[in-house]
Amino acid sequence: MKTTTLTLALIGLTGLAFSAPGMASSFQDRAEVINSTPVYESVNEPRRDCWNEQVGYETTRRREYGGAIIGGLVGGLLGNQVGKGSGRSWGTAVGAATGAIVGDNIDNDGHQAVAGAPRYEQRCRQIDNWSRHLTGYNVSYRYQGQTYSAFLPYDPGQTVRVNVNVSLAEQ
Repeated sequence: MKTTTLTLALIGLTGLAFSAPGMASSFQDRAEVINSTPVYESVNEPRRDCWNEQVGYETTRRREYGGAIIGGLVGGLLGNQVGKGSGRSWGTAVGAATGAIVGDNIDNDGHQAVAGAPRYEQRCRQIDNWSRHLTGYNVSYRYQGQTYSAFLPYDPGQTVRVNVNVSLAEQ
């Protein structure tokens, strides 16, 4: 008999310890989902679009021959002063040819005449590329007659698990 009384007393004290003010008890339960609305985020991932566009013709200036003529005359005169006898005619010929080449390069800046060719430039533009990404769900749920809301990263379905904390209210 003493053992039974002691056991009941211990059980009673244990119950008091769990229901003492300031002590809380918690458990999980299920709540009904009232509304689940998907939330999307708009994301721009722009891309670059490029193409080649004809913008004109590439041409060089007209070839001038005045520099070659003057260079040939000056070179011929200088070459004529160099040699004696038949060497003088060779000097004149070599001086005239060299002078013509040098005069032509000076007059035309070393450019050669080239036929017109189309010229292209690369043009680019940035094109917006918007897409929507699902970020989660705004969820409204009801528990014990009260309505609550939360943001969840997944669609909860018809019910959600809730944590319930119970503690003794102070008077």
